[in-house]
Amino acid sequence: MALRRPAVLLLLLPLLGCRLLAVELTSSNTKPVVQEFQSVELSCIIKSTVTPDPRIEWKKIRDGETSYVFFDNKMQGDFVTRAEILSRTSLVIKNTTRMDTATYRCEVAAPSDTKTIDEINIQLTVQVKPMTPRCTVPKAVPVGKTASLHCHENEGYPKSTYSWYRNSEPLSPDTKSNTKFQNSSYTLNPTTGTLVFHAVHKGDTGRYSCIATNDAGFAKCEEQEMEVYDLNIGGIIGGVLVVLAVLVLITLGICCAYRRGYFANSKESGESYKTPAKPDGVNYIRTDDEGDFRHKSSFVI
Repeated sequence: MALRRPAVLLLLLPLLGCRLLAVELTSSNTKPVVQEFQSVELSCIIKSTVTPDPRIEWKKIRDGETSYVFFDNKMQGDFVTRAEILSRTSLVIKNTTRMDTATYRCEVAAPSDTKTIDEINIQLTVQVKPMTPRCTVPKAVPVGKTASLHCHENEGYPKSTYSWYRNSEPLSPDTKSNTKFQNSSYTLNPTTGTLVFHAVHKGDTGRYSCIATNDAGFAKCEEQEMEVYDLNIGGIIGGVLVVLAVLVLITLGICCAYRRGYFANSKESGESYKTPAKPDGVNYIRTDDEGDFRHKSSFVI
């Protein structure tokens, strides 16, 4: 047994040597999360290498497109003014924006190592605070009718969830879990921000507001008043009857006017022309030259 151990060590020695000569990377955080406009460090650490001056490159992968961040010992693109290399291999990005959310690849080339290239991916997430949501609240709704309230914003990342408030008091997504809202028949969708009252009642009258929330913060829209009023059936019927009565009176007045001749067409004065009577002793003769009538007097003796 004693003779076998040195033999095993001799067999493993080349494998251990290859591992020691292979460049190897690691990271203290492969999924960093940062809020917009803050700085973040993308950790890339050389765990082992025998190459004294390995080549370092950083690449950004977003929406299937790859671009250089650090290449040929220089920052590239818009990272020139807001990024730097820290501790030989790590990348620091300052004043991050939502467009920095992407996968970043740290690549190290070590020509003197047996394994000459290694890489590690860092998934960066930049959180964006929600903007003030756009809220839509109906001003007045009759009792028993459906009312839809909407709340939405599309700037926050990750996507916002929504909560509704009436008179500064939160509305529970589950009406059965809260005795205050058991008489209300509404549905609240926190994902879409839609609040639907299936049959409003007088107790639903109030000032409504909505808050959009994500991991980066929250934003609130201004309160808007919704009034629930009783539908006056008697008043509507009375109004219809009044309109009908007015129409009947107008019709009777027009008929009476026709019968009394107020709408009869008067004959124009020049419509019927009567030839003036011919005086005794005057004959009308038409000539080709004159084109009209002339008279010729004759004396009867």
